[in-house]
Amino acid sequence: MKSRCPNIKYLFEPRSIAIIGASQDTMKLGYTIIENILSGNYIGKVYPVNPKGGEILGHSVYKSVEEIDDIVDIACIAIPAKIVFKAVKSCAHKGVKFLVIITSGFSEIGNTAEERKIASYAREHGMRILGPNIVGIYSSSVSLNATFGPKEIETGNVAIITQSGAIGIAMIGKTKVEHIGISAIVSVGNKADIDEADLLEYLISHKETKIILLYIEGIRGGEKLARILKMATKKKPVIVIKSGRSKRGAIAAASHTGSLAGADKVFDAIIRQCGVIRAENIQEALEWCKFLVNSPVPKGENSVIITNGGGIGVLGADACEKYNVNLYDDIQTLKKTFSEVTPTFGSIRNPVDLTGQASLVDYDKALGAALKNRNIHSVICLGCETTFFNAEAFKGIVKKQYDDYKIKKPIVFSIFGGDKVESCIINLREYNIPIFSDTYKAVSCLSALYSHYRNKISPTDIIKEIDTDIHSIERIIKQARKDNRYFLLSYEAQDIMKAVGIPIPKSYVAHNISEAIKYAEEIGYPVVMKVVSKDIVHKSDVEGVALDLENKAEVIDAYEAILYNCRTNKPNALIQGMEVSEMMQSGIETIVGARRDPSFGPIVMFGLGGIYVEVMKDIVFRSFPVGPKETMKMISELQSYPLLLGVRGEKKKDIDVVVDTVIKVGAILQKCKDISDIEVNPLVVYNCGEGVKALDVRILLSKPEEV
Repeated sequence: MKSRCPNIKYLFEPRSIAIIGASQDTMKLGYTIIENILSGNYIGKVYPVNPKGGEILGHSVYKSVEEIDDIVDIACIAIPAKIVFKAVKSCAHKGVKFLVIITSGFSEIGNTAEERKIASYAREHGMRILGPNIVGIYSSSVSLNATFGPKEIETGNVAIITQSGAIGIAMIGKTKVEHIGISAIVSVGNKADIDEADLLEYLISHKETKIILLYIEGIRGGEKLARILKMATKKKPVIVIKSGRSKRGAIAAASHTGSLAGADKVFDAIIRQCGVIRAENIQEALEWCKFLVNSPVPKGENSVIITNGGGIGVLGADACEKYNVNLYDDIQTLKKTFSEVTPTFGSIRNPVDLTGQASLVDYDKALGAALKNRNIHSVICLGCETTFFNAEAFKGIVKKQYDDYKIKKPIVFSIFGGDKVESCIINLREYNIPIFSDTYKAVSCLSALYSHYRNKISPTDIIKEIDTDIHSIERIIKQARKDNRYFLLSYEAQDIMKAVGIPIPKSYVAHNISEAIKYAEEIGYPVVMKVVSKDIVHKSDVEGVALDLENKAEVIDAYEAILYNCRTNKPNALIQGMEVSEMMQSGIETIVGARRDPSFGPIVMFGLGGIYVEVMKDIVFRSFPVGPKETMKMISELQSYPLLLGVRGEKKKDIDVVVDTVIKVGAILQKCKDISDIEVNPLVVYNCGEGVKALDVRILLSKPEEV
């Protein structure tokens, strides 16, 4: 019995393919797939399979895959779901490497058990499955169109991985219309076995693929996907479209694919962490693909706008700010470069305004000057239709300049006007020139290029091993398990903070009023008192917390009041004592968290904390492990980040210690599989050099089905 997985290369470069379910009926998938394979001039061998035998399109039909006297790298299965498993067993006996299961009727309709049985059997016999519930696979490497989509696919350098078969088919047609050449299109469907990460491993080193486009509905194996994406984006741009942003959309995605769509905010943060460029919609993604595949890599971030109108120039500047495109502002260089080609009543500041009287010669000279200047790394050429603007003649200038620019510097064009202008745009786009009627679309393309550029040149973050007293943590968890608890008590959670060196307030657990007074006086007033009970997770909900206790009398009153409140609100709760802690000085209240995300595994969270965290929701996420550089970037994304820098005369806060704390909290979760959630709220941040304090720590344990 086999167990070793075949090389993914044979999925994209098969020497032979069998079509199980081949049909002479032109209305059936089994006919369309063979017709597409043959009309696409596949360079390997084609073996139709159908128990009836006969001949299809000049090829003899085998009654079983086992009758084929040759190796079979791929078996494409297009038969009813109820007999797919039988075909899979037959393929195992033959020694087929990959099964491309077109057939639907599995987990997407709730038939999960059958899908798992097929995937498990295939794995046990050394076979990999693509699908089920897919449109098929196209690979330009061997001219293979094993799909039931359009026959004609324009060959090129963009690889598409799609979870939706229907969108995959539509993309075949759309890319041809948009003149976007394809190196591969792979439909993953239910992802019973092969997923996006598996396919990316091949495409990373595939020479014909320069851009990778992903359409995703739900994530499985997110930890592996994140790891592979980080590798992929260092070599070539990866663009993603993710459906299921809205609550309703997420529900639809889950029911359509059988996958968990997951929290979109988490997904968005993690793919950006991986260097992936996220598009809002399919059209935007295709525009980016087309631009990136034809554009040179910039040598820097200095961009210049050249325009014949102040208004459209301002729109361009607004778009640059929105899409994080840096406008070059060295006035001396701009003056030296553009003063000779700009009218005296124009502007040589950026945007460079040639004015409404600009002729085509003015545009030509300005674009040429920008191309020659080494300090200008990219250009945004904008235009409005005026009396002096000849759209037909403008085409010639654009073609000439684009031919000069396309191997030296990125350039995008946007012109706005009537019928003649629109006709000009349509004509120029036939030559794959990046020209748009909407300025924002033009700038967004340049932004996508710069996103990849920044990710590619950014140094790799250093992931450091955190010194963790893992044995102490395991002892605490073992005791909680022994008590049949799925959460840690306050003092237990604090001990875990101590195990990784996260500062906590000085505290003791008192078992009577005398001990409470003793500990309060030892700590020093003011103090805080909280109930300790395995039956009470949210202490404030039962009025089990008292703050700012200034003396012995207040400690006695608080002890009795908390005991009364808990017995009233939670009469069956076992009260184990009262935690007496130092009352901390005020600082910036933040929240640090870590949890096991169902899609991406360990993730960390940071944000504005305290009682308003649920209202403000100013929080950010990253997948873990994460280094200090990315953690700092994460923190700086908060809207409330300026509070940590110091506002209105306040000193800067101890951000370095915050970074260290986020990493330590993530390390606890990563190393301790029994822990499902950690929340430190608030983590009070003090001035530089004064550190932080974890005031309240909540740790949840994995339940048996989660472990």
